[in-house]
Amino acid sequence: MAPSTSTKEPDFSHPIELLRANHERTRVKCTALRQLVSHLKEHGCDEKARQMAVKVARYFDTAAHDLHEDVELDLLPRMMAAASKGRGSPLTRLVADVTNEHRALERAWTELRAALQALAAGDRTSLDFLAVDRFVKLYQSHIAIANANVFPLAEMLLTREDLATIGANMAARRGVSGRPH
Repeated sequence: MAPSTSTKEPDFSHPIELLRANHERTRVKCTALRQLVSHLKEHGCDEKARQMAVKVARYFDTAAHDLHEDVELDLLPRMMAAASKGRGSPLTRLVADVTNEHRALERAWTELRAALQALAAGDRTSLDFLAVDRFVKLYQSHIAIANANVFPLAEMLLTREDLATIGANMAARRGVSGRPH
């Protein structure tokens, strides 16, 4: 029998997979942000550029923000609670690192957000390549650490009940039902 080619999107009943999928969407939006810089150089601040700016800003204001809350409010605290004393110290460092990365991303986003809003409004015609590059590289590094360290460790430490609670909280944060479809 041939392997399934179904690309069913993960749901809140599989919160770690959903977090991974959200990180992949974040990568796509980071690529779109870099494409916006190129588009502006080639075509100026046309309607397409303004629409791209609105979409990227909307994503980082909502989905990316929710993702950070999912990790900080639910995933990391449950991982800490599940960790044994022998593994607590390295995990404590990882939790601190991820939290610090989120703060750095939020600061970089605040700077970039204002520029995107001005661009979307037609009050600006370019984006600072270095600011975009810094933001994208911060996200790339953050995603790599989460995918290589945080998510695999979470899968080892957390119980089904922990994961169910995390998924339900993620759904509630977005105002949707957390039940599998």
